[in-house]
Amino acid sequence: MKDGFVNVAVAAVEVTVADTTANTARIIALIEDAVRQDVRILVLPELVTTGLSSGDLFFQEQLQGKAIESLGAILDASRQSDLVIILGSPMIVCGALYNCAVVMQGGEVLGVVPKEHLISPCGVDQRRWFVHPKTECREIELLGQQTWFGTDLLFRCTTLTDLVIGCEIGVDLYDIAPPSNRLAVGGATVIANPSVINELIGSRDYQCLLVRHQSAKLACAYLYSGGGEGESTTDFVYTPHLMIAENGRSLAKSSDESGVLLTAEIDVQRLALERRRRQITACNLAFTTIPFALEIRPTTLTRTFPALPFIPKEGDEAERFERILTIQALALKKRLVHTKISRVILGLSGGLDSTLALLVAIRTIDLLGLERSAIKAVSMPGFGTSRRTKGNAQRCAELLGVDFRTIPIAKAVTQHFKDIGHDPSVHDATYENSQARERTQILMDLANSLNGLVIGTGDLSELALGWTTYNGDQMSMYSLNGSVAKTLVRALVRHEANRMETPLRRVLLDIVDTPVSPELLPAVDGAIAQKTEQILGPYEAHDFFLYYILRWGFAPQKVLRLATEAFRGTYSEDELKGWLATFYRRFFREQFKRSCMPDGPKVGSVSLSPRSSLSMPSDASALLWLSEIDG
Repeated sequence: MKDGFVNVAVAAVEVTVADTTANTARIIALIEDAVRQDVRILVLPELVTTGLSSGDLFFQEQLQGKAIESLGAILDASRQSDLVIILGSPMIVCGALYNCAVVMQGGEVLGVVPKEHLISPCGVDQRRWFVHPKTECREIELLGQQTWFGTDLLFRCTTLTDLVIGCEIGVDLYDIAPPSNRLAVGGATVIANPSVINELIGSRDYQCLLVRHQSAKLACAYLYSGGGEGESTTDFVYTPHLMIAENGRSLAKSSDESGVLLTAEIDVQRLALERRRRQITACNLAFTTIPFALEIRPTTLTRTFPALPFIPKEGDEAERFERILTIQALALKKRLVHTKISRVILGLSGGLDSTLALLVAIRTIDLLGLERSAIKAVSMPGFGTSRRTKGNAQRCAELLGVDFRTIPIAKAVTQHFKDIGHDPSVHDATYENSQARERTQILMDLANSLNGLVIGTGDLSELALGWTTYNGDQMSMYSLNGSVAKTLVRALVRHEANRMETPLRRVLLDIVDTPVSPELLPAVDGAIAQKTEQILGPYEAHDFFLYYILRWGFAPQKVLRLATEAFRGTYSEDELKGWLATFYRRFFREQFKRSCMPDGPKVGSVSLSPRSSLSMPSDASALLWLSEIDG
């Protein structure tokens, strides 16, 4: 399945300086191990055939010749598979000595990339031995083969076109304009760095920072093989340092260990999609592109995918939650100040969304230095309102000190049924949506009479699924929660609950535990009868789909695979497949509601606003996506 996952590995070699025979044997052993583990790309350290610490021995014809012999033996060993091998070796080209990265596969030398920056910030100056390369690429002969030599080489996989490899070496990364910058602009989604840098206190942390930063800035995978064991001599100490990063995230890292593969799966499809979104790749530079093929085989995933992608990782929650709430509050403050409105009107149902809107409104009013009575919270019980939600709405408002009033809608809606000739015993869309529109009318008219601003409470997940009533709860004067997913709404309310005194905390936590419902169908013995997640599927699954479809642009097959991994032991693949189809059907069908959604703050990378985030026709067909699910 071509879903973009590629098994990669980096490793350090316990080099013996100037002993190419011993080094070659260790390199071949790592290649054999990589083949057994089904690795597709293997990166080994800088000058691994000879050792970086060879010093003036690099000038010796004996060592130069043995380095080439070592490459020949490694090239022979590469014939056993289609593994792409990238390793460092000294090499004479046109009479000059270069520090090179050699790229080979299946007995073929794909290309040779010379190191551009020869002065290490840690103290080693390689200009004594090696030449700074010119930028143009040229054809050379190596080991009886014609191959390419140059700094601007790209290696493109013909069987997985999103896989494009570029190479920089060691302290190339440290430069203010490292080669990887232009390689990424040229299309490289993977940067391989065979490296050996002597260690100083703090240098490892700096290397980790550089690797992660570069992978984030370039939206690439960065494979850093910082070898060194056996290199230590005289004034310099070298230790292994291995890292694999992807788009700012460290996938794997290891220190002080040689002869062992550090493996991970990189996702080049995800990187390519991110590049297109950020328009990183220009392909207008003069690169020499070298094709190679990899057999595409199923990849066993070892990396994890959080089931709740909108929730910050453990340890970062409190700070991230506070930032989200602050963004919402400051946005609402700006709208109130701009419109010269000093009252906030919102429907308070006792559910999650309206509770979060109320908590944010409290922050806003406090920032403005106004009395909390400036918030007008309105309970509008209808045919499906439960005792639990109505009671929680009232207690929450009272404990927070906001103005609260109850305006029942049953009589008005019943009269409306008579006016339009609808049988109230028929619990169809008319029955449900009439209640939602009556509530919106009340809020809008109250806002007019009180010079207030109606705050929309609907969230991102409801918008994605179209689980709103057009010109009902879909409409407001400012959509406060419009870019906050349901799972995040729940987490934010829980976060706020933990900050409150006991009575209010108890109410907020009960709201968190209340089943999600629009409460538009008649309650049963005062309890909720209509439960959204029993109808649509769990919001945690839909939020997962929403994140990977909208943020990353993944196809249904890949989304389903990731969801199956993330929810293993919780939901079956068949359940997830059914909910995914529901998501796509509703997402396409209900776009017209999002095309005219009100203003609201964008707080995360996923938003559905037609102005700031999602440009999508209301009449697009979902057939391509649904067909892939069916297939």
